[in-house]
Amino acid sequence: MEELAQKAGITVRTVRFYRERGLIPPPRREGRIAWYDEHHLARLRTIAALLERGHTLSGIAELSDAFDKGRDVGELLGLGAPTEEQPVRLTPEELADHFAGEVTPENLVAALDLGYLGTDGDELVHISRRLLDASSTLVRKGVPLAAVLEAGQRVREHADALAELFITVMRTHVPDSAEVDIEQLRPVAKSVVEAELSMALDRRLSDPKDRRIGDPQDRDLSGRDPAE
Repeated sequence: MEELAQKAGITVRTVRFYRERGLIPPPRREGRIAWYDEHHLARLRTIAALLERGHTLSGIAELSDAFDKGRDVGELLGLGAPTEEQPVRLTPEELADHFAGEVTPENLVAALDLGYLGTDGDELVHISRRLLDASSTLVRKGVPLAAVLEAGQRVREHADALAELFITVMRTHVPDSAEVDIEQLRPVAKSVVEAELSMALDRRLSDPKDRRIGDPQDRDLSGRDPAE
């Protein structure tokens, strides 16, 4: 513990306090000797970085608990192994920087459940660079991260339905003898969805009342009037 405290630049008393609060995992014991490793040091440095960003110890403890119970990255990438998306490795403090003030235990659990995030040792892995950038952009524009994650779940449901539609059309109407791989459907499906979404946005934004998307009192993220 003394060696760990020295490397982390804190006191033994602080290490012991973090251990008692469950902020770092227990050491590996061999008889009377307790061994700490790089995993413990990385966690201590993460705690220090989050404290510098204004997080409380109670909040960090809740984040650590959600982090430790999160889905393993192997399981995450095994859910479909994206062929086009680029996973992004993040430390907890880097994630906090992407979504300043919005990385609550509730939001972290929601992102883990949705499959946006997985864990790999002391790092988090976001399944898609594009989704990470889009999510952080929406948060910077003032959309709460909880609303972004809720919208992501709804988009996921619609995207799954669209994928099933395209695959069903191909399997139903393309003869088995045709030299057509189902993977060749990907660019066609993406073009159709992108074009239809673009035109749908044009239709919605052509209505004067739908051009005012910045007033949260008028409508929610889906565009509905909350009074409806």
